[in-house]
Amino acid sequence: MPKLTLATVLYLLTATFLWAGNAIAGRLLVGSVSPITLSAVRWGLAALLLLPWGWRVFKFSSPLWQNKRRFLLLGLFGVGSYNVLLYLALQTSTAINVTLIGASMPIWMLFIGAVFYQVKPNLLQLIGAIVSLVGVAIVLTRGELNALLSMQMVMGDLLIMLATILWAFYSWMLSRPGPSTERQWPWADFLMAQVMVGLLWTGFFDSFEIATGSAYLDLNWWTGSLILFVAIGPSLISYRCWGLGVNGAGPTIAAFFANFIPLFTALLSAAMLGEPPRLFHVTAFALIVAGIWISSSQGKPKQA
Repeated sequence: MPKLTLATVLYLLTATFLWAGNAIAGRLLVGSVSPITLSAVRWGLAALLLLPWGWRVFKFSSPLWQNKRRFLLLGLFGVGSYNVLLYLALQTSTAINVTLIGASMPIWMLFIGAVFYQVKPNLLQLIGAIVSLVGVAIVLTRGELNALLSMQMVMGDLLIMLATILWAFYSWMLSRPGPSTERQWPWADFLMAQVMVGLLWTGFFDSFEIATGSAYLDLNWWTGSLILFVAIGPSLISYRCWGLGVNGAGPTIAAFFANFIPLFTALLSAAMLGEPPRLFHVTAFALIVAGIWISSSQGKPKQA
């Protein structure tokens, strides 16, 4: 059974911290790079950087070709659609809406596990999800929960909701045993297979942005530095760490760590503005950790 070890915790925290940086970078790049083009350039650069280690995946003897359907879905859910939808959502939605909706991931993870993988959540996991979600709400509203009443739904909110659901499917697929799991592949080959298939999907989506004349890229040292960051940190490092974390803790528990993304985003934003952490940050951190502890302390998911 999956266990929440110190190494697994570090993997998941590293992934979520870098994804918080991705949200900030994506917001900073609004107006400089069109959203789908940003995703295409990001993953194209990531593929080039990974190529010296993952080139074996292109050999005819690679397990990729015997698992084409699996990787078409992994690339679509985890690399292609999720990132395109995230960058599109940042064009119209507020940071509060995007991150709060994204924080519903544990709920979706429990639901998808029960419906599609016959893994029923226990009561503690449900309680933990609620406690953790309260912590996210505190951080996003800066301790003023009345701010939730003034939230308005826009198209970007629907896009990030769809992205969150697709990511939940992606995480469950990562954890399923079989001949193509990360535990049985060289890490670079497994990641390269996802990146290349995801890049094909992203290129397909980007063709529509180009055809409609909506694609643009203002490349300079600043935008180039941000794109390089998202290609290395939130792409290669985060996806590798998330895969290890999901295989170590299981998709349900790993999903709770996604709630650290809005907390890390808030802390990084405050640091950029020269603001020290405040009491509501500490409260939110405690609640998110409590949600993880409650959900993983006892009672494993039951097989249907």
